[in-house]
Amino acid sequence: MIYTLRRIGTWLVAEWLLVVLTGLLPVLLWAVPTAPDNLVRLVDWKTVAALAGLMVLSRGLELSGLIDRLGRMVLARLRSARSLACALVVFAALLSAVVTNDVALFVTVPLTLGLARVVALPVARLVIFQALAVNAGSALSPVGNPQNLFLWQRSGVGFWDFTFAMLPIAGSMLVLVLALVPLGFNRVRLALQAAPDRMAVRRPLMLVSLGAYPVFLLAVNAGGAVIGAGVVTAAFALAFRDVLRGVDWPLLLVFVLMFINLGLFGQLPAVAALATASMEWRGGAYAIGAVLSQGMSNVPAAIFLAPFTDDWRALAWGVNVGGFGLAIGSLANLIALRLGHQRGIWREFHLWSVPVFAASLAMGAGLLAM
Repeated sequence: MIYTLRRIGTWLVAEWLLVVLTGLLPVLLWAVPTAPDNLVRLVDWKTVAALAGLMVLSRGLELSGLIDRLGRMVLARLRSARSLACALVVFAALLSAVVTNDVALFVTVPLTLGLARVVALPVARLVIFQALAVNAGSALSPVGNPQNLFLWQRSGVGFWDFTFAMLPIAGSMLVLVLALVPLGFNRVRLALQAAPDRMAVRRPLMLVSLGAYPVFLLAVNAGGAVIGAGVVTAAFALAFRDVLRGVDWPLLLVFVLMFINLGLFGQLPAVAALATASMEWRGGAYAIGAVLSQGMSNVPAAIFLAPFTDDWRALAWGVNVGGFGLAIGSLANLIALRLGHQRGIWREFHLWSVPVFAASLAMGAGLLAM
């Protein structure tokens, strides 16, 4: 009995966001009575389906051992903490643009922790810079993070059109993070004595995941996210069931509840009036998106603000910049800090992230004004 209660308690702590959203739903339904069929319409099912397919394929690439092998090939050629930090920042940023920011962290942070077992490293700072890197890198791609995926589906533009629209802010943020590397890391030579345990490469899983990834993106771009996600999930259920067991399925429920809760919240007259008025300011979508992310995280901020503005580009820039600053600004930050599990890492994270947020906010405002 005690063991069962502990497991339930552990699950509730791990899924705190799901618990909070579930608890808020009855309150919002009391404030805004809504029929069940209208609740279903509040959910952007294309985004949920696209996220499901990407989660399965990203997990497939992760378990195939391909990303682990590529990461080790890069890290084996490095000679100092500074070069290691630069490589991890670039690797994490590029990886996040392809397989989402959280998957990138699940690859690069364990790699860092593995290296730290055989050589002295500033682990906390390396993890912090990886969190900053994935926030910057994932901003580039429509599939780099959930807020981009949602806004891409809502915008109606093509994959590359969205990417080119995000390039200025994503590039600026990544350059800023890289510019800080010399301030955080020295050139002391690393003495790597042994290699950490490496994952075995599962060739069939690697080939299927690599082949299915671009096909699924084409299907999403053509409006077939729901069908594509169904096909991908069914295929992996038949051939690679262990991949599906490792997918974070509760995250999909979190997104469904986000759509419903924030849709109901936006229907409150006072909230709707305030949001509409703030979107009318020059640069309002950008500024409000960035600032609101500091209090409610950038994914719910994007979902909440999207119905009040047609300027998806400014909103996308704002909520991606909002991933910096406070740890709650992005779920990727929370994942990185949790995986890193280093003493004092939360305090040090904010010493780096808050200035990056301020600088990125200013850079984005300047770029939008051009």
